[in-house]
Amino acid sequence: MSQALFIKHGAQVITMKGHSDNPAKKSAMRDLDIIEDGAVLIQDGTIKAVGTTQEIRGKFPDEVAQAKHIDATNKLVTPGLIDPHTHLVHAGTRENEYAMRLKGKTYMEIMNAGGGIHATTRATKAADFDQLYDESQKRLNTMLEHGVTTVEAKSGYGLSWDDERKQLEVAKKLNDNHVIDIVSTFMGAHAVPLEEKHNPEVFVERVIQEMIPKVAEEKLAVFNDVFCERGVFTPDQSRRILEAGKEYGLIPKIHADEIEPYGGAELAAEVGAISADHLLKASEKGIQQMAEKDVIGVLLPGTAFFLMAEFAQARKMIDQGVPVALSTDANPGSSPTLSLQFIMNLGCLKMGMTPEEVLTATTINAAHAINRADVVGSLEVGKKADIAIFDVGNYYMLSYQYGMNHIDTVIKEGREVVDGKKPLVV
Repeated sequence: MSQALFIKHGAQVITMKGHSDNPAKKSAMRDLDIIEDGAVLIQDGTIKAVGTTQEIRGKFPDEVAQAKHIDATNKLVTPGLIDPHTHLVHAGTRENEYAMRLKGKTYMEIMNAGGGIHATTRATKAADFDQLYDESQKRLNTMLEHGVTTVEAKSGYGLSWDDERKQLEVAKKLNDNHVIDIVSTFMGAHAVPLEEKHNPEVFVERVIQEMIPKVAEEKLAVFNDVFCERGVFTPDQSRRILEAGKEYGLIPKIHADEIEPYGGAELAAEVGAISADHLLKASEKGIQQMAEKDVIGVLLPGTAFFLMAEFAQARKMIDQGVPVALSTDANPGSSPTLSLQFIMNLGCLKMGMTPEEVLTATTINAAHAINRADVVGSLEVGKKADIAIFDVGNYYMLSYQYGMNHIDTVIKEGREVVDGKKPLVV
């Protein structure tokens, strides 16, 4: 049994309550439920009470007296941040491609020439389990230091069963050992192997007939994702892959409409995907269909920023009723950042989101995007005590002072795991 904690005198405690059953949409994305001079009482790793400091002292005098006190005076208290779309487990970097793009090459030109995803696939195949584990653990440590307490991690840099499984097993071991919770996604359909580029159906059938059943049998993932894009997987191939995953209990996700309008948003609505991600070029029809089917739009402004591309239309999506989440898309090629706080900055400055909406998009809506809103994403009684304390006096500061790490303390399941920006445990 861990020691009880009492976070007291928070300048603002952002609870995000009221959206655990369904993601926040439209104006509800601006409803943060703010408590001034707020407090959170934690026992046995879960939240026992949330309210003003005076209220909790009055209702739980014995528990408060026995708890360790954390003074949050002049600080902001929020749910632990959630990063719902990452390519966490991989080897290698691609700074050479960054230089190529600065000289005019496009992402797809580099990929079709054997770079891009294929370059990281070669590095990941060559890396053994321990190397992948160590490199990915370092990335997780940085995420933790920036306030992230739950992460989604995709495979997709293997493109063969043995190497896809290696990535998923690394993620599984990290979930067992690291304080951050990791939710795994199988993404064998991330690219067509170069040797099968001229006959992609062979690989599509291998993903469907061989890989998906084994992922399910070995319980290595919760979700099944596919890169639906011209030159990668067609809408028909993507549909077949996602429907095959559903037959084995894998919840569909989709990389949709990143490079050009390609029907990815519409397909997400058709197959009942929990989320459609990227959406830089999503059509008006696709946005409407996502809104109708409550498909969460996971937007990745770091990718648009790094690729110097047009940003997704977050304002339009929110106004039309798409529940929006934000994520780093942490990966070595198109978004090599580990700072979800910077992504929050971009949400406001480049996609027209309000400071309230970006907080919703990185807490409760992000939790819904990975099917974890029943246990994380808000500060409510009975949920995991995953909490970020920022060294700022109000939530506007998170998007006002951009490119900075404002974290003071991170609490994971009732344990202090970061104090003064330094990890205590990993």
